[in-house]
Amino acid sequence: MTDERDVPEVRRLGLEPSDLDGHTLDELTDYLEAGRQPSDRSIDESPGCQLALDALERLHGLGAELMAAETAAEPEVDASWVDRILSGIAMDARSGRRIPFDAPDPSTDLGITEGAVRGLIRASESTVQGLLIGRCRLIGDVTVADAPIRVEIDASALHGQPIPVIADRLRVEVDRALRAHTELNVVAIDIAIRDIREVSSWTQES
Repeated sequence: MTDERDVPEVRRLGLEPSDLDGHTLDELTDYLEAGRQPSDRSIDESPGCQLALDALERLHGLGAELMAAETAAEPEVDASWVDRILSGIAMDARSGRRIPFDAPDPSTDLGITEGAVRGLIRASESTVQGLLIGRCRLIGDVTVADAPIRVEIDASALHGQPIPVIADRLRVEVDRALRAHTELNVVAIDIAIRDIREVSSWTQES
């Protein structure tokens, strides 16, 4: 759990202690590396912690090998992309605005959090090898049914990947996920590749 000494570091990552129900990204990383054992209900029952754990798991699956290769690379590659990815994960953990669903029964109140939608968007990165999503934003009033929404995504890619191709592949997958799991009126999905990671030892898809 956080104490007063942890709070500045939590906030540096764009979080408040309440976003992760008092836990830190370091604690979640340790929990993930321990195989989520022994079970911790305060983590397992926290929506924010679960969003962050899912994103950290995808980052670790690719990041460990990439960072090891970058450490050995010459010249040294700027690893600031890791901070940008972690900042995006921190944003995902924040519940944000509530997005309503249309319910046949007027007395039924259905909805999904903005953080959960950002988690859906981040999960789409698994369809493009080597691509990692950093920050993602929903631009528009998501609290109003059928309001036009623009999705903005920052991502990093491996050197040598065809940027237009991987951006289109990600755009298609994000569109599919949002149509399947939300009722958002998405009018545009803008993808910016902010970082190119130079990792010669990484084997790309043919």
